[in-house]
Amino acid sequence: MCQRCPWLDTSKPDYVEYHDKEWGVPVYDDQTLFEFLILESAQAGLSWYTILRRREGYRSAFASFDVQQVAQFTEQDQLRLQNDAGIIRNKLKIAATINNAQRFIAVQQEFGSFSQYLWDFVDHKVQVGSWQSLEQYPTTSSVSDALSKDLKKRGFKFIGTTIMYAYLQATGLINDHSQDCYRRQQLLDDYQRQGIEFQLVNAQ
Repeated sequence: MCQRCPWLDTSKPDYVEYHDKEWGVPVYDDQTLFEFLILESAQAGLSWYTILRRREGYRSAFASFDVQQVAQFTEQDQLRLQNDAGIIRNKLKIAATINNAQRFIAVQQEFGSFSQYLWDFVDHKVQVGSWQSLEQYPTTSSVSDALSKDLKKRGFKFIGTTIMYAYLQATGLINDHSQDCYRRQQLLDDYQRQGIEFQLVNAQ
């Protein structure tokens, strides 16, 4: 039996699949980065699993995470979404998602891609943690602080530093698989094969 991260509830097969296949894998595709931005900002005040279970609901509600379409959503769309049981029906979060789509496009126009903008915050090197127990896991970092501050300046909503740290973990700019989790070494091996640079950020 594979050893996995201490935060993972292994009784939930869909959670295990997410951990094993997606969490911590470097993402460079803007559409996927936008998807996780929607999902992580929706998580504010809730558990990630609550959002993960509604992922297909969000995909349906937000045009398969097409940023150009979401950016053009109207007040009528917002009212429709507030009655959509497939997502978190929070008026402020729904409005923030549409706003963030517009801001996301502005970043793309300025930097060529959102990916380029985002990866600049880690100097295009995956930040690899060396955590052993749940108690050691941080919820923020200097990178998430800087990213949150800059996104707020650009007009994004629901992107506090804790949300941004979770976003960086999910999209693989931070690899926070625990030291005894089998995925940590698998990802390190993948970096070597794919020529992805990385650095250990809290090596003992």
